[in-house]
Amino acid sequence: MVYEYANGLSQRGWKVRVVHPHLLSLKEIDEVRNSFTLRGRRWLGYQRRRITGGYRPDKWFHINPGVELLFVKTPHPGLMPPSDIWVATWWYTAKWVASYAGARAYLIQHLETWGGPEAEVLGTWKLPLRKIVISQWLKEIALSLGETTDYIPNGLDFRTFGLDVPPEEREPHTVAMLCHEADWKGSADGISALRQVKIRVPGLRAQIFGVHPAPVGLPKWVEYYQNPPQQKLREIYNRAAVFLSPSWTEGWPLPPAEALQCGAALVATDIGGHREYAHHGETALLSPAKNSDALAANIIRLLENRDLRLRLAHQGHMHVQQFTWQRAVASFESVLDDALAGQRRDQSTSHE
Repeated sequence: MVYEYANGLSQRGWKVRVVHPHLLSLKEIDEVRNSFTLRGRRWLGYQRRRITGGYRPDKWFHINPGVELLFVKTPHPGLMPPSDIWVATWWYTAKWVASYAGARAYLIQHLETWGGPEAEVLGTWKLPLRKIVISQWLKEIALSLGETTDYIPNGLDFRTFGLDVPPEEREPHTVAMLCHEADWKGSADGISALRQVKIRVPGLRAQIFGVHPAPVGLPKWVEYYQNPPQQKLREIYNRAAVFLSPSWTEGWPLPPAEALQCGAALVATDIGGHREYAHHGETALLSPAKNSDALAANIIRLLENRDLRLRLAHQGHMHVQQFTWQRAVASFESVLDDALAGQRRDQSTSHE
């Protein structure tokens, strides 16, 4: 998401810099400062990443030439080049951005409590930064904290993902799913649901993909693809009659939306992130999180009801067409312009 916004703003004439710190937390920085051995090891790691460009996303994402990728030892204000506006993209970076000179914003993409203590994470939501949230459930959390936000849903890449195989022409018993090591992604629930479906629908063809090697104990009848390139992922989406998304929580998840772009019918958990585009009975079938039985029942319902599957597939596909990067970047630019204008007004007032 961050790199997409960087590219989009660059195309609109902004000079964009994405900062990649080698060390982020104050605790980590203090540990390095106080240990000669650790300091030497970290310095070598920093030099290696700097020389090899290991911090760059070039292997998996194209960065426009107008976007500068900056690699620094830490996000200390003294190491930051002057900027008119800063955007924090993770709860801990918000702490640093709050100390920088200039207009400041905070792109909140999830309730990132898996990455830090809840009190500290929520504390960053109250920092004097312009908050941008990607989903309505995050906006509601901000409102409960007394904070105002700008709501900008994510954009989707319609060049990489799209409909190649009409839903009517797909093998009707094919289900795809993302597998992830984080518990809150619900992959164990999803696999459990697929096992139940296999009993009811022996012809089930399950396709699972993920960054890591296949999980231990995965049934032999499941096809697993490790870290598939985007073209292969597009093929998986276009083979799937149904896509399964069993997460317990999400900010605004991309794989289910990409599957809808490619014409799969969606079975998902009823959580805030999914609700951004998954509406029960209209663009998806939803069920409570952490309930593999309910997921299995909805999968079976679609595998056995062709008309319902096709209706949801087509309606879901049409619904996600609105989530363009052109819309998202234009909205993001508007918020940044407003933040800059507010900064100039504040400076003018302070000089009076």
